Amino acid sequence: MRSAVLGTVLLAAAASYYIYLPLPSAVAEPWKLMLLDAVFRAMMHVGNLVQDLGLAHNTHVLNYMVTLVEVRGPQSSKSVRVTDTSFGGVQARVFESTSPSPRRLKRGVVYFHGGGWALGSGRMRSYDLLCRRMAEDLDAVIISVDYRLAPEVHFPEPYNDALQACRHILTAEVLALLSVDPERVAVSGDSAGGNLAAAVAQQLALDNSVSIKFKVQALIYPVLQALDFNTPSYQQNGNVPILYRPLMARFWLEYLNGDLKLVPSLLANNHTAVNLGQEAVVAAKAKMNWTNLLAPAFQKHYKPVAPHLGTPGLLEQLPGLLDVRAAPLLAEREVLKLVPPAYIMTCEHDVLRDDGLMYARRLEDAGVAVTSDHYTEGFHGCMVFAFWPARFTVGMQSMRNYIHWLEQNL
Repeated sequence: MRSAVLGTVLLAAAASYYIYLPLPSAVAEPWKLMLLDAVFRAMMHVGNLVQDLGLAHNTHVLNYMVTLVEVRGPQSSKSVRVTDTSFGGVQARVFESTSPSPRRLKRGVVYFHGGGWALGSGRMRSYDLLCRRMAEDLDAVIISVDYRLAPEVHFPEPYNDALQACRHILTAEVLALLSVDPERVAVSGDSAGGNLAAAVAQQLALDNSVSIKFKVQALIYPVLQALDFNTPSYQQNGNVPILYRPLMARFWLEYLNGDLKLVPSLLANNHTAVNLGQEAVVAAKAKMNWTNLLAPAFQKHYKPVAPHLGTPGLLEQLPGLLDVRAAPLLAEREVLKLVPPAYIMTCEHDVLRDDGLMYARRLEDAGVAVTSDHYTEGFHGCMVFAFWPARFTVGMQSMRNYIHWLEQNL
C-alpha cells in the first residue's frame, strides 16, 4: 500500500515537473496554457524520437497524430453546408451558410490555416469549428485552403498553391457558383497562413490580369520576416509557449529548404551580420527597423542584435529570406499602398508580435487603412483555442472581435 502511494506521489511530482513552466504574470489562464504546451511538447518528443530511430520524419509523425485526433470529415449541419473540393488543383474545404438571406449574394472569405507551413490542415477540428462559426455569423461562404506542406514541398510551392487557389476563386464563374458577391471577398489566415494571406494580397494587388480583387485582408498573428530573430518580441517571448523562438527558426528552415543545423546561426542574426556587407540585406533591414516602427511600449528595454561577424553564404543558401513572397514585410512602399485595408491581430506573449506591429505601421505609412487588434493576455495561436476542450477566454474574445470586424468591413 505504501509503495503504491509513494509511486503515485512520485508520478504526480514528475508530471508536475514536466507540465510546470514559468510564464509571464499577464498571460491568459497560465495553468491551462501549461497543460496545452505539455501536450505539444510530448508530441514533439515522440516525433523527434521516431525520427532519431530513422523510422519517419518528425513532421510526418506530428501530422499523423494530429490527423488521428483532430481531422474530421465534411459534416454539414442545418445552418452550414460543408464540402471538400479543389480550386485550381488545390484542395479546400468550403463552408456555406444555408440560412435565408435578404441578400442574394453572400460574403466570401478565403482562409489559410497556420502550422509553420509544415503542420495542420483546414480539416482539423479547430479550423473546422472556426470556419463554421464564421459562415454562420457572417452569413458567408468560407473557403479553407489546404496548401501543400513541408517537408514534401518547400517555398515557393505553398505560396504558389495559395496564389493558384485565389486566382481560381476570384473569377466570376466560381464566385457565381458559390453565390458570393465579387465585391465582398476577403483573404485571411493565422500564423503561417497569415504570411500566405499577406503575400497573396500583395501579388494580386499588382496583377492587372485579375479583375476581381480582395476587399479586405485579415491577418492573425502573422509571420512576416526572417531577417531578425531578435526583435523585442522574440527576445521577450522566446521561451513562451506555444511558439518557441528556436521552433520558429526551424519552421523557416523547413519552409525554405535549409539545413536545420543553421538554427543557431539564424537565432544569432548571423545571416545579417555587418561584415557580410550585402546591399540587399541593408535595404531589407531598413524596411523593418523596429527602433523606428515600434512604439516605445513595445520596444521596452530591448536593444537591436547586429553581430559584426556573421556566417558567409547563409543568404546564398537561403535566398527566400529576401523574397517578398516569403517575407511580405519586406515589400516596397509602392506595393504596400495597393493592398486592401487590413485587420492585424497581435498578441503580447508571442514571438511574432512585432512582425504584425511593424507591418501595420508600414501599411499605415503607405496610406492603407489598418485596424490593429492587440491582446495583452494573448499568446501565439490563441484564437483557434476558442472551443472545448482547449477553450481560452482570450481565444473566444479574439475570435468574436475578428468575426465582428469582418462583419463591419466586408
